[in-house]
Formats: sequence, structure tokens, C-alpha cells
Amino acid sequence: QVQLVESGGGLVQAGGSLRISCAASGRTFSRYAMRWFRRKPGKDREFVGAINWSYGNRIYADSVKGRFTISRDSAKNTVYLQMISLKPEDTAVYYCNAQSRQDGMGYWGKGTLVTVSS
Repeated sequence: QVQLVESGGGLVQAGGSLRISCAASGRTFSRYAMRWFRRKPGKDREFVGAINWSYGNRIYADSVKGRFTISRDSAKNTVYLQMISLKPEDTAVYYCNAQSRQDGMGYWGKGTLVTVSS
């Protein structure tokens, strides 16, 4: 019922920019935190950032703070991750996650690959 679909990944040169999207459906997300994670090649999954759906407040991992920005479009039920000044170290599969602030239920997308070349 709940579905999260990431899109917008691709190949970009170091120093470039890219915006990826997470289209959410099947639920009213006003009581959800929307989060981005990533998994670098050969590494464990790591937290990137999050946005409160209702209030729009955001938090970011230190590794991306100042370069990545999370936003949402309520009319489109879509969350975005705008990435600038990309580095090869940002190469990863990026995942969207929705977690209920009421019952703790969480949902995941399948991910979108971002590759940053030097």
C-alpha cells in the first residue's frame, strides 16, 4: 500500500549538482519523518538527512551539511534531495525512508544510484 519510489540518480562530474526525488503514495504523511540514507560501495548504510513532513524542519549528517538540501512538495507528495558540489565520495545508492512518528512503522524505497566521477 505504502510505496516510495526514488528517481533522478545518474552520472555527474565532481563539483556538479544533482537532484533526486522520492515519490510517496498510499498514505497521508503529515505525521511522518522523511529521511534519506545512502550506501557507498563496500560500506554500511549511513544517514544523510531528514525532514519533518508537516513542519519542514531539517537535519543533516555532518558529511553533507552545507552541500545537500532536503525539501518537499506536499501537492506532489514528493521529497527531494538537492546535492551540490558533489564529490567522488558521494557515490552511493541513495534510499528514501518514511517513518511514522505515531506508531514507528517505517517504509523504504529501492534506491537510486548516484555516481560522481573525478
